[in-house]
Parts: sequence; structure tokens; C-alpha cells
Amino acid sequence: MGRKANWSEKPKSGPGRKARKQPAPSFPGMIGSGPGGGGGGISKHRKKKQFGGPGGKKRSSYPQNDGRKLKPGQPYRKSNESKKSSKPIDKKVTRNVRDASDSEEDEEEKQVMGSNSEGDEGMSDNEPTMETGSGSEDGSDDEAMQDDFSGSDGEAPDSGLEDGDQNGDGQKDEDKDDKLTKWHKLANINGSSDDADKIDFPEGQEPTFDVQVVVDRIKDVISTLLDFKTRREEGRSRSEYISLLTSDLCQYYGYNEYLMERIMQVFPLGELQDALDAADAPRPMTIRTNTLKCRRRELAQALIARGVNLDPVGKWSKVGLVVYSSQVPVGATPEYLAGHYMIQGAASFLPVMALGPQENERILDMCAAPGGKSTHIAALMKNTGTLLANEFNKDRAKALIGNFHRMGVKNSVICSYDGRKLPEVMKGFDRVLLDAPCSGSGVISKDSSTKTQRDAIDIQRTNTKQKELIMAAIDCLDATSQTGGYLVYSTCSILPEENEEVVALALRKRNVKLVPTGLDFGTPGFVNFQGKRFHPTMNLTRRFYPHSHNMDGFFVAKFKKFSNSNPVVKVDDEEEEEAEGSGEQE
Repeated sequence: MGRKANWSEKPKSGPGRKARKQPAPSFPGMIGSGPGGGGGGISKHRKKKQFGGPGGKKRSSYPQNDGRKLKPGQPYRKSNESKKSSKPIDKKVTRNVRDASDSEEDEEEKQVMGSNSEGDEGMSDNEPTMETGSGSEDGSDDEAMQDDFSGSDGEAPDSGLEDGDQNGDGQKDEDKDDKLTKWHKLANINGSSDDADKIDFPEGQEPTFDVQVVVDRIKDVISTLLDFKTRREEGRSRSEYISLLTSDLCQYYGYNEYLMERIMQVFPLGELQDALDAADAPRPMTIRTNTLKCRRRELAQALIARGVNLDPVGKWSKVGLVVYSSQVPVGATPEYLAGHYMIQGAASFLPVMALGPQENERILDMCAAPGGKSTHIAALMKNTGTLLANEFNKDRAKALIGNFHRMGVKNSVICSYDGRKLPEVMKGFDRVLLDAPCSGSGVISKDSSTKTQRDAIDIQRTNTKQKELIMAAIDCLDATSQTGGYLVYSTCSILPEENEEVVALALRKRNVKLVPTGLDFGTPGFVNFQGKRFHPTMNLTRRFYPHSHNMDGFFVAKFKKFSNSNPVVKVDDEEEEEAEGSGEQE
């Protein structure tokens, strides 16, 4: 039973275990308050609640403003009592507190710190501000605005001032000099001419090759040429800068001088480095679905089940897939051996798409090996009609035969003739595809020897062969075809000598015209190039670059033959041909 408790006399229970561990409460404005002060500090729970926890938004813990302006580096003090303290003042720990009435020092501080007076007047203490990585609330040099009780070790944040520099005279002047130096460098980048950043032209013997020096000089020369009037050095001509840039690019990228000069003429200076970097980078692996045996969705599911990571190549193609990674060799899967797909570059889809083969047509592929484009044509024809696949090199024709058997092509005839003599063998084709042999300047990532092996003589030889092949291809066409009469000329080169000049000769010597390729993307061909003017319809042709379209460099042109007779050649054209022939013989 026990006695009855006298609740009126029983003392009240003390605080709990967590409360007993907490120090005495302290409030802003009290003498000795804050971490390290006599009144203890703010508890972790209160800090979390006040500052919003990790990643949360800080709420201002400063008292209300009483009319005075806050300056960078100066905390707000509500009354003069906050200046009184029982501890001695330590210059390395305390912040620089100056009298707000001293206007001269205020103006000097504004000049040094570069503060915005209008922004300071319009911002109050309780207004939320953007947080930065340094923990300051306004993102500027206001680290000193952290109040005493915002720390955790009982010390105020270090202002970074040395003894004797409390007024900011020494350290801030150095900071100002550093900022001015950075501004000068930024101004030089933006186009101002400064003697400190002159380009070092190698005089006499060339110095040893230093990669970093060459890279920096390439950037400086390109920026100078882009704004030549304001950035050039006195006494230096534009040709000197171009010559220096050419030699540096040849050293860095490994090209011979001739090919580098031709590439520099094709691309503007702003795109030159991007084009050269992209030319060396390998292209993504792409495969083409063989629609004679399967569909793209079925093929993708089968390859994904084997550990192949792939995606559709793009909206422009219904049969292409790009392979990112694979746990099995892509060229040795059962699907590949069964002929369900062909490993083929994305740019190789484009000529066949521009050709647009139809069922029950007679189509000629003049340079067919190894068979990627030919099998694509047969798939679009659905094994109907007749496909004549010609390959001059008999060793390469063997690979063509193997791919035709593997892919299930049944409407083809494979032959090995010189393409320039095909009009004597067979004519009357509805469509002709001429993927002409070229220098390979658009597929340097596949064959890096192109950088050094291609010279002026080599380009001239391929140009002559391409002109002869395109004349023969046009002669093989039938202008009276009800469904066709089209020729597609393509190369894996980016040089105008192998592209626009060959097309211009065909327009001049045969009764053909350029028509749209039907490709929704690509860069239009050159109408003017290095003082040469081409036919205005040359903009219907399409160019593709590695840095712009993430595929091999390619050129595609589509012709429509409107007469089987050849136009009368003018005397001037015959003289030009004779001059070209004599130059080739020399």
C-alpha cells in the first residue's frame, strides 16, 4: 500500500541525459556568446535547424539592420556592447571592424575590393543569397561575414590578413595586382595585342620539337589569324603566320605539307583543329541489317542476348545499328555467319540511299568490292531484277563473291572488267553507282599512312581516273528509262579535286544535271573554291565530315541523264583537255 506521496513538496525532476550534456544557452548579442565564449554555444540540433542541415539553405543569423551599410569583410554589430569583451583582441583571429562613419576608408575599401555599392544597399541581412563552394553567402570576397558562432572550434574564421595589414593595404594590393594580371591575360585572349604574348617565330634553325610549345603556338596563331588586324605583330605578313601554322600542324598531326595545305583550304580556321582531331579518332562501329533474312528488331534482340550493347544509328536509317561494346566478336557471331548483318561504316549507307534502287531494275555497281553497297542494293531490290557487280581487282572480287553467298544475294552477276571499258560491254542500265577509288582523305582514322603518302602527283592520278570512270558510268545509263536514268557518284575524300571538279567535268561533257540526293543532312558542296567557280547546282551535292556528323568523310552527288547523245565540245574545252593531258604526262 505505502504512504501517499505529497506532490506539493516533491521537487521537480531535472533535465534528461541529453539536456544535461548541453551547455548553457547563449544568444546573439550577449557578451561572451558563441562558440568559445563564456555563455557556451549553439547546440548541433539548433545549428541544423538554423542552417537547414547539409546542403540546405542557410538562414541569416545576423540581427536586424539598424540603418548602417554592410561592407565586404565587415560583420554587422547591433550595438557597441559587442565590441566589449573580456578577452584580449587577437589580430590574427578577429575580423577587421572599422568605424562606419569613416567615409574616406569606405571609399578606399570599395576601390580595392571592387564592390558594387548599389548591390550592397539593396541587400538586407535576412535576404537569402546563393551559396558557393567556399561557404560564403554572397559568392564574393565576403568570407569574413561568417559570424563568431558559425564556427565549431571556438575561433572566428581567419581573414587571411597578416599582422600590420589589418586595413587591407598590403594583402589587398597584392590581390589587386593578381586580378589585374588575370584581366590582362583575359584581354589578350579576347583579341587585344600585348607585347607580353608575342608569338615566337623560329628563326634560322628550327628548335627541338616540344609538344606543349607547339600546341600553344597553334592556338595563338589561329587566334591571331581570326583577328589579324588587331592581333598581328608589326612587320609580320599573313603568309608568315600561315606558313608557321602549317609547319606546326604538320609536326603535331604527322601530315605532309601538301596534304595539310589542301585540308587548310577546305576547312575554316575555326573548325580546323576540330576536323584534324576528329580525323584521327576512330569512328563508332556500325552494322547494317540484311533485310533479305531478318528484321532490325529481331537482329537487335538476338545480339543483345549475346551481350552486345547497341542502338539504332539514327532516324535517317532504318537498317543501321551502332555497336558501343560487345562481349563477343561482332564479326564471328552466328548471326554474322548466317548473313543477318554486314559490318559497314555509316557513311557507306548514304550512296545507296541516294541511289534509291527499285524492284525489277537493271543496276550497275562499277566498283563493287568488298560488297557492302552491292548487298545493300540487292536488299532494296528484294532479289529482283539484275545487279551487275563489277570489280577490276580479281583478288578483291573473291571477297565480293563470299559476301554475296553469305548475305543470300541471288539476282547478281559478278564480273571483273576495267570500269572505263564497260560501255563497250553492256549499256542500258536504269541506275549506276560509282563509288570511285580516291585518296582516302576522309578515312584517315582507318589508314594513317594517307597522311604522308598522298602528294600532288597521286591526287592528279586519281583525279584523272575518276574523270574517265564517271564518263563511262554516264555512258552506261539509259536516259529513256521509265524508272531511272540516275547516277550516284561518291568518294571517301574531302578534297575538291576529287569531288566538285569531277562533277563539273561531267556536267560540261555529258547531258546530265544534278538533282537532290534525298539526304536530309550533310554540308552542301562548294560552289566557289580557291577562285574556282562551279555550277550553281553544285550545292545539291552533299559533304560529310567526321567532326560534324560523326562518320567518315564522304562526298555524294546524284545525276539525272536526260539525253543519250553527247553535247558538242567547245574548242576552249578541248584546249583545256590538251593542256591537262600534257601536264599529266610531264
